[in-house]
Amino acid sequence: MSRNQPLLRSFLTVFGLVCVGIALAHIAVGPASIPGAVPVNATMDSEDRFYASLFLGFGLAHIWAARDLPSRKGIVLALQAVFFVGGLARIVSLVAVGPPAPLFVFLGALELLIPPLVWRWSAHTA
Repeated sequence: MSRNQPLLRSFLTVFGLVCVGIALAHIAVGPASIPGAVPVNATMDSEDRFYASLFLGFGLAHIWAARDLPSRKGIVLALQAVFFVGGLARIVSLVAVGPPAPLFVFLGALELLIPPLVWRWSAHTA
């Protein structure tokens, strides 16, 4: 086992737990869990909670994959590709309707930076 593997496993587990926490907040509280959010209609509330359930699965998948990196590395890379596409979607939103609150600019940057780092990191784990 590479000395990088336990670190990557820990990172992916914490990453997954953060995603699970965010998702549970959205499922429980809805869009009000978003800093700076304004009241939304029932359709947008429903949509937010629905997508939160997918983000919950995304986080749980990271935790599951981290438990056996050698055999689930491809799954981790695919999950990180999805995360990267989320960052690209934020750019589409930026162009379409303008900049979001600073927190979400920061989150978009993370969504574009973390996946390449994980891809590179995983290339150095056996």
